[in-house]
Amino acid sequence: MKENKIKVLRVAPGQPPAVKEIGNDLHSLQAEVGGLIECISFPGGCVVVCNEEGKLNGMPPNRRLGADIICGPFFVCDTTRSGDFSSLSKSKIAEYSQLFSEVPVFCGEGPELEPRMTFIGFDY
Repeated sequence: MKENKIKVLRVAPGQPPAVKEIGNDLHSLQAEVGGLIECISFPGGCVVVCNEEGKLNGMPPNRRLGADIICGPFFVCDTTRSGDFSSLSKSKIAEYSQLFSEVPVFCGEGPELEPRMTFIGFDY
């Protein structure tokens, strides 16, 4: 059953992570990230929900995630087996708070800050 409100870990540029309760509808989710949403999966079912066009729109760099940098605010939430967003448990809040606890300083010159697309071709 889909939750109407979910408890998430919100991470804004230049700030430590904070627990927040948000609406679990498209309008509320987009408002949290300032535009179109993109989901990045973590093992165990959690996802980072960020602005799909953060770099293109010139949002400030926020956190490094793998070989990329997420620009603009994002939040972390859990998911159900059916793929709906759900609240984070206390243990997952602690885990992701630790993961994103360091507030990095970006010089603005990294190649990760350049918008890019990856095209994958398939042979038929």
